[in-house]
Amino acid sequence: MQPRNMSMSGVVDLAAVKAAGEAKAKAEQARAEAARQAAQGGAPASAGAVPPSALVIDVDEAGFERDVLQLSAEVPVVLDFWAEWCEPCKQLSPLLERLTVEANGRLLLAKVDVDSNQMLMQQFGIQGIPAVFAVVAGQVLPLFQGVAPEQEIRATLAQLVQVAEERFGIIGIEVDPNAEGPAGAPAADAGEAPAGPYDALLEAAVVALDAGDLGGAVQAYKNVLADDPANTEAKLGLAQAELLARVKDMNPQAVRTAAAEDPKDPAAQIAAADLDLVGGHVEDAFGRLVDTVRVTAGADRDAVRVRLLELFEVIGADDPRVAAARTALARVLF
Repeated sequence: MQPRNMSMSGVVDLAAVKAAGEAKAKAEQARAEAARQAAQGGAPASAGAVPPSALVIDVDEAGFERDVLQLSAEVPVVLDFWAEWCEPCKQLSPLLERLTVEANGRLLLAKVDVDSNQMLMQQFGIQGIPAVFAVVAGQVLPLFQGVAPEQEIRATLAQLVQVAEERFGIIGIEVDPNAEGPAGAPAADAGEAPAGPYDALLEAAVVALDAGDLGGAVQAYKNVLADDPANTEAKLGLAQAELLARVKDMNPQAVRTAAAEDPKDPAAQIAAADLDLVGGHVEDAFGRLVDTVRVTAGADRDAVRVRLLELFEVIGADDPRVAAARTALARVLF
């Protein structure tokens, strides 16, 4: 069967799935939250790079919310519904695993054994296997059922990656082939890490920021990203420097007055959201822009959406407020 075009119209009701996993995940979530708060002191924490082996996982009903829904705020999750007795599954699953590893952190493959997870199969309305879905920012996209040529599956997954990045700012997770694997043995030496090729440029950007030279900092970060577009430190630094440059000459009272007078004015709401974020009101900034996306259309709506994605970069993908805002944005867009 040919992969059909991705659509948000097939969103699955996951309330029952979430309820089933709540009891088992509750303790783990509480521990994770406590660790996150202790580690960050109010700032976003980073999970760090993962080994390639962590890109393909088995999921069940109890862990679905933790392993799929929550992770989908950081990386598009592909769901492969399969069974041991299914011959087509034996063709498709290895292909999906290989393509996921090749994607190098832009995708995560979650495999669901339908014989052991009948409720998940029912929730997704699956009539036959193999069946493949995706979850992005908590939203479900039906991909295809059956086995298709590799070229078509590649194209479908590439489209998924594009949708996740352009609409939700989800760029995936960092993969380190030398990261500690499941066996617990680190492959890399435990000594001091060598200096990276961009350390001097990154240090120059920090010095420029400290000196109030926002233009110099922006350019330094852009120089790094020109050679290494995936450099997370440079992306975060650039987003922060650009935000500071935007608000530097603002009149806060005038900006907030304009935003209050016209909730549908995208420029006014974007400027007010920048001030919200700089003032530490992260959820207010995100909520303001999500609400503005809801009441605008066309180029205005896209401008607001893009600014929201830029503010996500400032806070960091691992922050739970970013995950919540991405989910809210997805609901508004679809």
